[in-house]
Amino acid sequence: MTRLRHLAVFVEEVAPGEFRWAIHEKIDETTIRCAIDSGVVSYPMWVDAYDAGFVELMKQVDDERIGPRAPREDEDGGSVGLTWPRPLEPSRDRYWGGF
Repeated sequence: MTRLRHLAVFVEEVAPGEFRWAIHEKIDETTIRCAIDSGVVSYPMWVDAYDAGFVELMKQVDDERIGPRAPREDEDGGSVGLTWPRPLEPSRDRYWGGF
């Protein structure tokens, strides 16, 4: 089994009362975190931005029993299966303003 990816949802206040989600990933011990996706729609409540980010984070999970996994590597060191990080499909809130 491949290693578990370290993903987290962050919420940023881009202006007073305007919140946006971002998904970050810990790449290795020297790279603390790297933004892999973020929303472009602002929410008036922190919890709404968090919920939207969590929905996007769950799109990184193929199997909820084992969580998000890094791709396998083949014998030559190349990745097999998912790319890492897996490309996200455009999130609904980017185009239609939320749920």
